[in-house]
Amino acid sequence: MTTIAERTNEGKRIITKKPELLAPAGSLEKLKIAVHYGADAVFIGGREFGLRSNADNFSLEEMREGVEFANKYGAKIYVTTNIFAHNENMDGLEEYLESLQEVGVTGIIVADPLIIETCKRVAPKVEVHLSTQQSLSNWLSVKYWKEEGLHRVVLAREVGLEEMLEMKKKVDIEIEAFIHGAMCISYSGRCVLSNHMTARDSNRGGCCQSCRWEYDLYETNENGEKALFEEGDAQYTMSPKDLNLVQAIPKMIEAGIDSLKVEGRMKSIHYVATVTSVYRKVIDAYCADPDNFKIDKAWLDELEKCANRDFAPQFFEGQPTFEEQMYGKTAKRTKYDFAGLVLEYDVETSMVTLQQRNHFKPGDEIEFFGPEIANFVQKVETIWDEEGNEIDAARHPLQVVRFKVDKPVYPQNMMRKEVR
Repeated sequence: MTTIAERTNEGKRIITKKPELLAPAGSLEKLKIAVHYGADAVFIGGREFGLRSNADNFSLEEMREGVEFANKYGAKIYVTTNIFAHNENMDGLEEYLESLQEVGVTGIIVADPLIIETCKRVAPKVEVHLSTQQSLSNWLSVKYWKEEGLHRVVLAREVGLEEMLEMKKKVDIEIEAFIHGAMCISYSGRCVLSNHMTARDSNRGGCCQSCRWEYDLYETNENGEKALFEEGDAQYTMSPKDLNLVQAIPKMIEAGIDSLKVEGRMKSIHYVATVTSVYRKVIDAYCADPDNFKIDKAWLDELEKCANRDFAPQFFEGQPTFEEQMYGKTAKRTKYDFAGLVLEYDVETSMVTLQQRNHFKPGDEIEFFGPEIANFVQKVETIWDEEGNEIDAARHPLQVVRFKVDKPVYPQNMMRKEVR
């Protein structure tokens, strides 16, 4: 096994085996944002054989462009091919896998044994990573997939730290684990609520997230129905809180986990940028000086700015209780809108050229953030459109506008606005 740390001549301990930060990308724009904001690798979906049929999935031409972009930054691209295939799903599989190898993706994330064996045969340059859809949760199963020739296994979200440690101790294989994002109410992908309620198969890309719905609960008996809720209750019954392991990153690094995975291919570029940038900072800070590492409250606050659900560590340190579920009322949280994407900045005039993503106007307090800058807040003053006309608001989707900013910003930096 590779040691994860060494000491310098001054006796300072540094981490030499830094884990991969793996970010989601449901579109080419999100892929580029993820890499720009610090992802070492990105997972995407093609238009076939994947589990997010509603995402803006990638054509082969878009994959090629994404791979070329990622290569410039030393990042890797993995493609989800993680359906449990039925007979009618197999047409074109060999050609598709051969195409993935040709465009240069690093690996595929796969659950179905037939797809695994087919990839090994027709696209041997492509790494095969076992999907979380296999609900991998013990070291003997990890050993089995190692012997089957897989390069990496993605653990079930239900695996805790002690189980991870045993897997790493007993099997020499790359391990990928989720650190942030939505949780499945069932073992990932093993739920059939979506199939039952909407005839959309959660194991073939159609999950409608029935567990996220609000329900009225009733007790039935010989006298009929009795309501188990009161007017005004938040009607969540089985919806889990989102996973957040930002404070556990040191433990995961020390455990030797190879890839730290953020969930959310359906999320916005604001989510991708915010979450990726925070975990990038945490990983880098711990690896640079583990003995003196402390969690910065600003990192925790930053993650809250793109959250719309409560957080919990879920299974990482033990069996979750009802506290990890969204029963009853949810916590009220401050909401931020992604308001604009920086296109250009003029040093001489301090003017930013920005693509609008949500309504804002003069007098609004906004915040800029990005990998090249420290977050800063200011008020918007006069706004001009592309023709130089003063306008009373940036109200049109993707409208290009200009205004003065207090500090330098860079292309791909983002602007957000608190919703009051």
